[in-house]
Amino acid sequence: MAFHRRRSRQDWTGSLAQGDPWDRVSVHVPAGRGPFKSWEEAAIDALDNCAPYPGRNKDWSIGGLLTKLEEYNGLGYAARGVPSPYLWAGTDQYRSGKYVRDGVYDPNAVDSQLGCAGLLMAMMALDPTITFTGVTSVPMPPKASGPKPSFTKPANGSIGAWVASLLSSIFKSKGK
Repeated sequence: MAFHRRRSRQDWTGSLAQGDPWDRVSVHVPAGRGPFKSWEEAAIDALDNCAPYPGRNKDWSIGGLLTKLEEYNGLGYAARGVPSPYLWAGTDQYRSGKYVRDGVYDPNAVDSQLGCAGLLMAMMALDPTITFTGVTSVPMPPKASGPKPSFTKPANGSIGAWVASLLSSIFKSKGK
């Protein structure tokens, strides 16, 4: 989810490789990919055929995952000794500096998207089964008793509850 959010803003018409439309030949790095028959075909290509080959990752620790994400986005930030906004935007680890297009770095640009680490931290806060302890499977929680969650009454701790809380705080602050 974090990867798709950063690559193509969760737009299903954009490729995981660079966000370009998957039904056309890509123009951004990695350029020359596609066209593909489906989003899934483009995703498999991005994960298995584009360096650093994240689909082949074996280290699913938090360090291993963040390293692979940074490698996939490019090591230009590491070469500059600055935190990658691809990982850290929206956290206390990032202030400014961004590649505004392939190969062009602007030290004053600020990334407006939440970075992968921030997205993962938010997901972990919402769902305690998301961990990076090396566990490959998590047992299903017992079925809850009581009223069934709905759109207007989401389950506590669910994404729906988080979205409802976020919208509530936005609308309360706009009403002031």
